[in-house]
Amino acid sequence: MYPSADTDMSGSVIFGIVVGTPETPHVVHLDRVKPIPPELLALDAPVKPTEIFRIAATCIETGCRHFDGTNCRLTTRIVAGLPLVTDRLPTCAIRATCRWWHQEGAAACLRCQQVVRDNYIASDELINAINPAIYGAE
Repeated sequence: MYPSADTDMSGSVIFGIVVGTPETPHVVHLDRVKPIPPELLALDAPVKPTEIFRIAATCIETGCRHFDGTNCRLTTRIVAGLPLVTDRLPTCAIRATCRWWHQEGAAACLRCQQVVRDNYIASDELINAINPAIYGAE
């Protein structure tokens, strides 16, 4: 499972809720994954589901610019570029199948709660970590 998915990705489920402020959002993990209600997707609101939920879906591997053929470079960059936000592994309903966990272990989990897919006031560190332009034209 890819833990920073969009609602239209295959197998997408909600595994966390974004709380906090626009400047400092963080994710509270759910005890178990939840299906995405169709009525949520039907809402024509200024807020996107990925602003208020953390969504996981099947990793598309070579269909993603962050994937190098073996690893997710996004989680490598998150671990290298973002500070720890907790010193204890958060409860996580997708850990057993999470690509980030299997690749980077606890280092990814200890930073995961600060990753919000659609964050319009993201820190410079997060912007640098998630920007696929770093890989060049591939």
